[in-house]
Amino acid sequence: MSEPDTVTADDEPQDPARQQLLADVAALPGLPGVYRYFDAQNAVLYVGKARDLKKRVSSYFQKNHGGTRIGHMVTKIVRLETTVVRSEAEALLLENNLIKTLNPRYNILFRDDKSYPYLKIAAHAFPRMAYYRGSVDRKHRYFGPYPSAWAVKESIQMLQKVFKLRTCEDTVFNNRTRPCLLYQIKRCSGPCVQYIGAEDYARDVTNAERFLLGEQKEVMDTLQSQMMGHADALQFEQAAEIRNQLGALSKVLHQQSVEDNTGVTTKDADILAVKVQGGRACVNLAMVRGGRHLGDRPYFPTHVDEATEVQVLEAFIAQHYLDSPVPPLLVLSHAVDKPLIEALSLNSGIKVTAQHQPRDARRAWLDMCIQGADIKLTRLLSEEGSQQARTRALVDALDLAPEDLDTFRIECFDISHTAGESTQASCVVFEGHKMQSAQYRRYNIEGITGGDDYAAMRQVLTRRYSKLAAAAQTGEARLPDLVLVDGGKGQVSMARGVFEELGLDLGLIVGVEKGEGRKVGLEELVFADGRDKVYLGPDSAALMLVAQIRDEAHRFAITGMRAKRASVRTGGSVLEEIPGIGPKKRAKLLQRFGGARGVGHASVEDLASVDGISKELAEEIYRALH
Repeated sequence: MSEPDTVTADDEPQDPARQQLLADVAALPGLPGVYRYFDAQNAVLYVGKARDLKKRVSSYFQKNHGGTRIGHMVTKIVRLETTVVRSEAEALLLENNLIKTLNPRYNILFRDDKSYPYLKIAAHAFPRMAYYRGSVDRKHRYFGPYPSAWAVKESIQMLQKVFKLRTCEDTVFNNRTRPCLLYQIKRCSGPCVQYIGAEDYARDVTNAERFLLGEQKEVMDTLQSQMMGHADALQFEQAAEIRNQLGALSKVLHQQSVEDNTGVTTKDADILAVKVQGGRACVNLAMVRGGRHLGDRPYFPTHVDEATEVQVLEAFIAQHYLDSPVPPLLVLSHAVDKPLIEALSLNSGIKVTAQHQPRDARRAWLDMCIQGADIKLTRLLSEEGSQQARTRALVDALDLAPEDLDTFRIECFDISHTAGESTQASCVVFEGHKMQSAQYRRYNIEGITGGDDYAAMRQVLTRRYSKLAAAAQTGEARLPDLVLVDGGKGQVSMARGVFEELGLDLGLIVGVEKGEGRKVGLEELVFADGRDKVYLGPDSAALMLVAQIRDEAHRFAITGMRAKRASVRTGGSVLEEIPGIGPKKRAKLLQRFGGARGVGHASVEDLASVDGISKELAEEIYRALH
């Protein structure tokens, strides 16, 4: 990462500690290395690298540094530590390892992001496609990384349309007796019920893998040859199936925004563009894998202040690729120091090339990335301090990538009952940065053991999403971007089972687990797709939003449960449903017996004694309330 601008100091205090600090600076060697500044509380202020330690560090203490942010830092320095290394590339790697470890106050910092998602093709007699995040192994095949979960899901949907590979869990696959909805809408070839043979399915898997590796033309040629072979053998149904595959594949390729037709064989590249404005910065990262533009992803660093765009870009490259895979080509909006790229090659073990003035398709990629950085930084600045900032905080905290933050939709579920009686589930909706009360729904839970919250959650999620899933596949409805359930691992596991049966994305499900002592602000988020728990912290805007939605679901469930319990115990609403009982007779009954509970305790004779209530009507009331 680039160091801050040279600062100066004069009228330095001549106390013994300051004199010792200046003596230490004067004794530094003129060798490459890394330096660290500390304050009086022994907190790390800044970590930097240098080609010449003595020259670089001395520059901080030689002139008047004024009132800049780095100037303030210099006044707080009480001691320094240095580490000598063999080269500037080694210094850069050590610097950014320390930055990630120490989080110094005056360095440009990028959030230590979660691992990137991959598209996984799991090893199996009939391999399945799946969204995956975490460390990879040799047992399965992984494609990516992708810039966002949305990009993975889009690729999975595309491969379903073209190659009809399964996405269901093995437990579901092994116990199917009839094909699921995905087979009906031609998104799966039905291997679970032997509607396709192992050899044909393996051929589709191979074609899908070749497509993801960038061999689109070869896959098209192979399918064309297979189609003609079936036609020559008068196997017209099989030929028609492959013809449909070719049509779907052609449509997918046509929809790609740009294609690299420069003749260069590199099919994997990252495009990076930076924009600095108003004390904030955005680095936009776009990914090209297998020759396909997979989309982009913004990063917003902290401690930017007076940093230049080149400094921000260099800080991102150094910090980001230290732990993430680096492709052989980086297309950059600004030129960066050559030692930085050399360090990436040294660290990754592959030859990394950087371009900042590309041509043809790469120019188009870079222009799109620059435009994206500009748009996203402008949006961030406009969101600061607004309701949208909470939504943005949650999206970033959960590593989501909605197409439009304004339409980001959350549905939250809660179960409420009293000692197993009058169980109700609530579903509240958050969209457009606010709660949408008109879309709230309550569900009466029946046919379960009283107090079984897991069974209640399973029932409400099944009822809610079984029809919605089918409608979403045909574009007639939209699934939420996030499903919150009020509960920990148990409720999340139940929700996972429902989503697996319906063929829905497990990444949608997040559980809100009570923290230690059930204290507010200590909640943790639990994920159905295997990710580790996340603790956001009591001051997190994201947690505040989650808590608001969770509390609203709880309030809505409680009020519904209480109303239902009151109706069951007192028969208040039942009186309204009895033929012959209008407002006047109901009022007389309630007045005579002191309320609905008293009406429920009255005998037939007592009821018949009320003016206007005949013996027959009294018997009808009694039967309805008992």
